[in-house]
Amino acid sequence: MASLMENLIEVLSQESEEYKGLLALSQKKMRIIASANLEDLQRITDDEQEVVGRLSRLEKRRIEVTADIANVLNKDVETMKLTNLIEMMSARPEDKAKLEEIHGRLRDVVREVQRTNEQNRELLEEALELVNFEMNMLQAYKAAPETANYTKGAYNSGAQMGVDSGSFDAKQ
Repeated sequence: MASLMENLIEVLSQESEEYKGLLALSQKKMRIIASANLEDLQRITDDEQEVVGRLSRLEKRRIEVTADIANVLNKDVETMKLTNLIEMMSARPEDKAKLEEIHGRLRDVVREVQRTNEQNRELLEEALELVNFEMNMLQAYKAAPETANYTKGAYNSGAQMGVDSGSFDAKQ
């Protein structure tokens, strides 16, 4: 049981460190979004994907170790949560203290990552709204009043002055 607890504490510590790295990337991403540097944004997104991959592998290991602990304790794996395990460790105060400490660190860093990601989402939405506004302005600027051209049947042709059929001039 002691080695399982050590494994769990080690995996949780590694997860905590990876989340700290993800938090640093998310905070850097916030500055990049504000500066509208697409190349840097792509690089940081790639870096985030690498961290998420490592976190996924650690999460699988954590689930395996937790399942092993649940089997040793003869508890249901589905109900075996870290908070429950901390409560069960009252007979082993050293392990309990380590688990409480790592649980607190992990919880805090995950909350901060969530908060930063929410801010990044809002920044991206604002940037998208700005792009849409600029696109609408360009389209409105390019639109001209209709001509007074009529077809053979005496209907207005609906043609606009100075506007081609395409919306963008690819030669520019």
